[in-house]
Amino acid sequence: MKRLLDIIISLPAIIILSPVFLFVIIAVKISSKGPVIFKQERAGKNGRPFMFYKFRTMKTGVDPFGPSPKSGDDPRLTKFGKFLREYSLDELPQLFNVLKGDMSIVGPRPLYVEQMEEWNERQKKRLHVKPGLTGLAQISGRGEITREQKLELDVQYVEKNNMWRDTKIILKTVIQIFRRKHIYEKRYSETEHIRGEKSQ
Repeated sequence: MKRLLDIIISLPAIIILSPVFLFVIIAVKISSKGPVIFKQERAGKNGRPFMFYKFRTMKTGVDPFGPSPKSGDDPRLTKFGKFLREYSLDELPQLFNVLKGDMSIVGPRPLYVEQMEEWNERQKKRLHVKPGLTGLAQISGRGEITREQKLELDVQYVEKNNMWRDTKIILKTVIQIFRRKHIYEKRYSETEHIRGEKSQ
């Protein structure tokens, strides 16, 4: 049922949002030099690596594994990239990841493959499901909470995963996008600055 729901949502969304895709592609290309799509290997279900897509929001030449921007004034962000991030439009290409089956609409956000070595056995439970476009951590504080808190919320989602909860997470995500809440990361970790979840 979850895979069916992913297809039912992602395929029509790609078709309906195709004018938005076209606008963003043109705007990214015109506004800054570099590729339109940012690609990076992330950890999928059971730790299997997959290629993760999003619209590029940063200038070329910056560290793709650097810490997440803490505000829209981060000099690494392009002007249009700031706009994309604040309305989560940079994440739209992940609808293709969902359609391919690498991701789900709802699930823990996909993190770097090498980050798996940092997790304890409980935290590794987040790998029991496909990563998602949005998840429990994203509607529970997003940039306001630390990576340890996000990992715990991811595990709680896996332990209590059901379609009704997914529906509530999707609805709350839509509300947050329009409110533009908790976009920028305030504090990465409780021990601070190891590596950011979301760079490019």
